[in-house]
Amino acid sequence: MKYLIKARLEVEGRVDRHDVIGAIFGQTEGLLGTGFSLEELQEKDKIGRIHVEIKYQGTKTVGQVLVPSNLDRVHTSIIAAMLETVDKIGPYPARITVEEIKDLRADKIKKIIARARELLAMMREREPDIKEIVREVVEQEQVKPAKIVEYGPEKLPAGPGVDQADTIIVVEGRGDVQNLLRYGYTNVIALEGARGKVPETIKKLAEKKKIILFVDGDRGGELILKNVLPQLKVDYVARAPEGKEVEELTGKEIARALNQMVPASTVAKELGLVEEKPEKPKPEEKPAPPEEKVEVVEKPKPPEEAAKKAEKPSEEAVTIAIPKEVLESVKKLVGTLEAVLYDKEWREVDRVKVRELFERLQSAEKGSIYAVVFDGIITQRLLDVAAEKGVALLVGSRVGSKITYKPSQVKFVTFNDLL
Repeated sequence: MKYLIKARLEVEGRVDRHDVIGAIFGQTEGLLGTGFSLEELQEKDKIGRIHVEIKYQGTKTVGQVLVPSNLDRVHTSIIAAMLETVDKIGPYPARITVEEIKDLRADKIKKIIARARELLAMMREREPDIKEIVREVVEQEQVKPAKIVEYGPEKLPAGPGVDQADTIIVVEGRGDVQNLLRYGYTNVIALEGARGKVPETIKKLAEKKKIILFVDGDRGGELILKNVLPQLKVDYVARAPEGKEVEELTGKEIARALNQMVPASTVAKELGLVEEKPEKPKPEEKPAPPEEKVEVVEKPKPPEEAAKKAEKPSEEAVTIAIPKEVLESVKKLVGTLEAVLYDKEWREVDRVKVRELFERLQSAEKGSIYAVVFDGIITQRLLDVAAEKGVALLVGSRVGSKITYKPSQVKFVTFNDLL
C-alpha cells in the first residue's frame, strides 16, 4: 500500500467496530459512482482492510479509523473526504474527521536509509584500520608516547596524568600501562601484578577519584576481579575482548572496551562476591481495580513443570505485569524505529528515536525510568546502562547476538514474546 488514511471517530452513543465499518460501507456506497465503491476497490486490492480502534468514554464512543490505499494521491484524497460524509452510526449521530494521509513509501525509505547506515557501519568495522597499521610500523621516535613514571612509595608504574585526572584506570602490569600511554591514556596506574593485597597508594587514590578497573579478557582477568573488588572501591569494570590482554589491544579496542564498561557492583554480583539480602515482605496492599495484564516471565516453563509449580508455588519466580494499553502500543511501534519510556505507574515519560535511546538513558536520573519499549535491538550496551539507571524491563524487536552477560535486575523480552 502507498498511503494510510488516519481519521478520528466520535459517536454520541456506544457502538462496536462492526457498526462503524458497516456505516462506512453503507453510507458511501454509490455516493460517487461505482468507481469509488469501497467494496469493489477492496476486491481489486486498491483499498486495504479498514481497521477500527474504539474505546468508550461514558456514553460516547471514540477511536480511530485506518484505511490503507493503493490508489494515487488524488483518488486517495477523495476516499478520505468520503469518510467524512458518514454522519450516523447505528442510531447515534457520528463524526469522522481525517487527521492525516500518511505516505507509507516515505516510511519505507526511512527504514532503508537506517538499515543502510547500519550495514555501512558493519562494513567499516571490518575494514583494515590504516591508522593502526601505520602506528605499528612507524618508528618509536615519531610516535613519542608519554613516558611511564613511578608513583607512590611502592613505585607503581603509572602515567603522568594520575594526579590531575578525576578518573583513574587501574590495570594489572607495566605492559598494560605502556600500551595505554601509547594511545594517549595518561591517567593509568598498575597493580604491578598484585595477587594478594592491593597497594595502599591505589586505595588512597580511590578515596578521592573514580576508579575504572581494566582487566584482561581471560581467566587471569577474572582472578584479578575476584581479588581486587573486595579490597578496593571500584566504580566501573572494563574488560578486554575475550582471549585478549590489555597490553596487546589496539587503540580502537581500548576505546570500545572503555565505552562498554559496567558498574563494579553488577560485576561483583555476577561473580558471587556480594550476598544479596532477601527483600522484606511488603505490607498488604489494597487490591487494584480490574485491569487486563500480561505477565512477562523470566523463563517460560514447560507444561509438566508448570503443573508442578501450581501445586507448590515458587518464591523465586519474577514477573512484571504489562498493562493492555502498553501491549497495544507495542504493535504500533513496529517499523517506527522509536522508543517509549515509562515510569513505575506505566505513564509515558518520553518518546525518542532508537538511535538516541542510549544517550537518553545515560542522562536519566536513576529510578526515573521503569520500562523501555523500543523498535530496535536489545544490546549489551543497553542492558548495562539500564542496570545502572534502575530500569526493570526492556522490550525490543529482537535480542543482539553479542550479549555476554545479563544483569539480574533487568528483565528483557522481544515483541514476538508478547504479540
